[in-house]
Amino acid sequence: MKKTISIVAVAAFVATSLVACGPSKAEVEAAEKAKADSIAAVAQADSIAKAEEAAKMAAAEAAKADSLAQVAKADSLKKEEEAKGKKGKK
Repeated sequence: MKKTISIVAVAAFVATSLVACGPSKAEVEAAEKAKADSIAAVAQADSIAKAEEAAKMAAAEAAKADSLAQVAKADSLKKEEEAKGKKGKK
């Protein structure tokens, strides 16, 4: 009888020890929430980086277009001056 009671007591102790070893439900939920928040923060940072890159590309395209417009205007003025110079020589 003593042996049976001892075995039952040890089994109960082991069972409660195993159940108590794992994280609580609140800890699991907190870890999942932290992971989700981290993923959301990375996604937001990635989105911001993409928007900044798009803005830089748009600014570069605008600068390129402005440069081309200035070159075209300078060429046009040069051609007008050459045309006036040729007419003046005749």
